[in-house]
Amino acid sequence: MPSIENVNVYGLDESIYRSAYPMFKQAPTRDEFLATVEEIRTAREAGEMDNPHLKRAIKLANAQGGGHNQYLSGITVTFDMTISNKAWVEAERYRFLTFISSMSSMHRAAFFAIGESCNPATSREAIAAAEALQNIYNEIDGSADPAGKKAAYLDLLYSVPAGFELMAGMITNYRCLRNIYEQRRNHRLPDWHVVCDWIETLPMAGELITPALHTR
Repeated sequence: MPSIENVNVYGLDESIYRSAYPMFKQAPTRDEFLATVEEIRTAREAGEMDNPHLKRAIKLANAQGGGHNQYLSGITVTFDMTISNKAWVEAERYRFLTFISSMSSMHRAAFFAIGESCNPATSREAIAAAEALQNIYNEIDGSADPAGKKAAYLDLLYSVPAGFELMAGMITNYRCLRNIYEQRRNHRLPDWHVVCDWIETLPMAGELITPALHTR
C-alpha cells in the first residue's frame, strides 16, 4: 500500500522569519535572527497565529500571483515514500521533488516478491506474467548463455506491472508540496490521496499549503 514514513521538516521557523526580508532596511544580526526565530517557534507551537510573523507568512503563502510564497521553498521536507510505478511517473514531473535514493527494479527485479508488492488494482494476469518471466530469468545459466540471460532480464524489466510499488527517499519543500496538493488532491490514483492526506499532517500545512484548494 502507498505510504510515507521517516518524515523530517527543516527550516520552518527560519523561513517564516525570512519572509519579511523584502521589507528589511538592513540585515539582522545573528542574535536578532536567533531570537526572532525562537519567538516564532514558541508562538507557532502555542498556536498563537496572531503573532505578526506568522500572520505575515500566512498572508504571503496565500497571496495570488507575484511569487509572494517563494519563502516556502526554504521549508525543506525529507521522507521515504512508497507509491506505484504509475504514480512515480507522474511524481517525476515535479522539478523540486527530488530523489535522495530509491529501491531499484533495474538492480533487483530478479529478487522482488512481485505479487506481494503490487497494489490491489493490479491485474492478477499481469502479476503472473511478470513472475513467470522472473522465474525464466533466474533459471538461465548466465555463464552458459549470457545473451539469453541479458534478454530475459529485459523481458522482466519491461513487464513489471504499473501497480508495482517501490520506496524512495525524497527531499522537497513546502512550495512544491503546495503545488502537488492543489493538483493531486482529487486525482484518480489512490496513491495521490495518500500523499495529500500526509501533506495535511505537516506543521502549519493548514495555513501554508492546503488553502490552495480549501479556499476555492
